[in-house]
Amino acid sequence: MPRKRFLSPFTWPVLSFLVVIALGAALLSLPASWQRGVSISPIDASFLATSAVCVTGLSPVDISAVLSPFGKGVLLCLIQIGGLGVMTYTSIIFLLWRSNVPFNSREAVSQALLWGDFSLAAFLRQILGLVFGIEGVAAFLLWLHDPVFFYPFSALFHAVSAFCNAGFALSTINLGLFRDDLTVNLIIAFSVILGGIGFGVLRELLGICTGGRMGAPVRRLSRFSRMVLKTSLMLIVLGWALMFAIEFSRGSEARTLAGGTDLAITMFFHSVVARTAGFSTIDIATLGDATLLVLMMLMFIGGAPGSCAGGIKVVTFRVLVGYIAAQFKGDHQIVLEGRGVTAENVTRALTLFFIYSLLVGVSVFLLTITEDGILTGRDGPSPSLLRLLFEEVSALGTVGLSVDMTQDLSSCGKGLIIISMFAGRVGILSLLMAVQSMRAKKPYSVAEAQLPIG
Repeated sequence: MPRKRFLSPFTWPVLSFLVVIALGAALLSLPASWQRGVSISPIDASFLATSAVCVTGLSPVDISAVLSPFGKGVLLCLIQIGGLGVMTYTSIIFLLWRSNVPFNSREAVSQALLWGDFSLAAFLRQILGLVFGIEGVAAFLLWLHDPVFFYPFSALFHAVSAFCNAGFALSTINLGLFRDDLTVNLIIAFSVILGGIGFGVLRELLGICTGGRMGAPVRRLSRFSRMVLKTSLMLIVLGWALMFAIEFSRGSEARTLAGGTDLAITMFFHSVVARTAGFSTIDIATLGDATLLVLMMLMFIGGAPGSCAGGIKVVTFRVLVGYIAAQFKGDHQIVLEGRGVTAENVTRALTLFFIYSLLVGVSVFLLTITEDGILTGRDGPSPSLLRLLFEEVSALGTVGLSVDMTQDLSSCGKGLIIISMFAGRVGILSLLMAVQSMRAKKPYSVAEAQLPIG
């Protein structure tokens, strides 16, 4: 295989993530990363490094009890690197050292972050200012609100974990201590939302708020940004309403004003974080099956393109909904935000949905084998299909919510989840294009024929 194909702009992100994950796993395997008297197996170190770089939040160990201050610092760096993307940092290094960016890095960053032409140097400066500014403000507000739990490092860790949509928390019960704390819920929720709407949307919002002096020089939101914000808001409100109605009907909370208010706060928080961040203020395993299905729907869709979020992305979801609506209406064109959608966009959306669904199905099938004791002969009850499906969707969507089974996974099961987290973070289409770029294009096409469908 020619070196040019192997190191194409589409393979750079994949290789970069692999290198950082390997380095993170090596650092987390060092005794300096562990608390005294405990250790981490190589598979758990690899799992944790992948989860951090892929900003997922699933963990096979209790990081608050197992990792040392050095290990938590390593984890924080991996989350930050994974959130912004390895290629962004690579481009920054080239900018500082050579005052320019190689074409491969430029195209990779463009494809990953904005899908368009832009001044990369100005873009990177604006993004770093936005990211570190938002994380800094969130960390300061958390520390100001509760300086005991959110001491300086803890406040910074949770702010970075929230904006990067990672969902790691320095507590055995995640954020369970703050279930009814509206301030903490809002700070974390809005940090997750800002990290999940995409860097391009953030630049436009900054440009509008500053009159074009900072961010993108625009006076109104673009069609893409309007689509992202409207769809994100709709999904948050819909998920919030459905989960609140289901859990209230189940009697999860006392039917009083106080109980209803606490439940409303809890369900709003989880409707937000289910989009891509694995924070939780309750034990997810106590929720009803219908609520878990709503959470899986939100995890499957995810956030916006060019963001810290995973999933098939909100724009893909809008295109799919538009495609189905057009089929029912008999329209030959999908119209979103006053403009038609190209056939290439429709094909990509359908391909992504099909491959994503196929990966979920195949992974769950393999998990039923690895976790049922078929390969190891392990005794004991097997996890339900719904729990395995929830874990897989959470991993592939880089969310990090779990129904208390991550730590109980077998080594083979952890390996499958590692692959899912990596595929979800790098992107299914990116992986597909990376594989395609390493193959020579066929110089011919075969005659077409009609087939009976349906």
